[in-house]
Amino acid sequence: MKLPKEFLLSELLNCNVKGNMTLNYGNGENVWMHPPVHRILGWYSRPSNFDLKRNVWRLNQISQIIDNEIYVNGEPAISDLATLNRFPTLIQAGLINSKGSKIGFIADFLFDMKTGNIKYYLVSRSNPKIPGSSRWKLDIDDINDQQPGLVFCSSSALDDLILIKSSIKNEFFKKGKKVMHRVSDMKNIASNKLEDWLEEDEDINQNLDFKEKSFYNDKNKTRSFSEKREDDPWI
Repeated sequence: MKLPKEFLLSELLNCNVKGNMTLNYGNGENVWMHPPVHRILGWYSRPSNFDLKRNVWRLNQISQIIDNEIYVNGEPAISDLATLNRFPTLIQAGLINSKGSKIGFIADFLFDMKTGNIKYYLVSRSNPKIPGSSRWKLDIDDINDQQPGLVFCSSSALDDLILIKSSIKNEFFKKGKKVMHRVSDMKNIASNKLEDWLEEDEDINQNLDFKEKSFYNDKNKTRSFSEKREDDPWI
């Protein structure tokens, strides 16, 4: 079976490593990488929950991937967790923005299966181990510097990055913001219509008041009966 051209680290670690149809080396546990050049060299698997040793594999030992199982050629290198924890890695490293603030964590990356070169990283806002959380794309060119546990980028916020996978919580917030914007727009429209209506009513009242005080209405002033009697010769 032909190997995929590109693969996610998370998919690699979720696969069970097998030497043949019967020999089982357990699921992948973590990555073996060279951070300065952004390249994955291999990974290691854990035979069982009670086993202290780890099986270390090179990337070029993969012969085929079927469903959730990786078939490998040759034997693994045997190591222990204390030694492997000293291997440099950017996974779960904090992402520092251009202002020096932490905005997320390196959660995953996409790599070339043949060369091991990392195409781009995936960033999580919170703990990368939380299932279903959002992922943002961090290009290699956006990385300014790196050191153990920290990655420095040129972006100022996660919103500056491309959202690859959105969580249910993030979708809810996005829809909530859209609803709030719509409600705000409706309130503004209603407020403007009310102001226009009040201005029209004020103009009408001013016109009525002008007519009542106009000298053109002096002829229509109410006259007393005695005044009418003096002016009227028939009375």
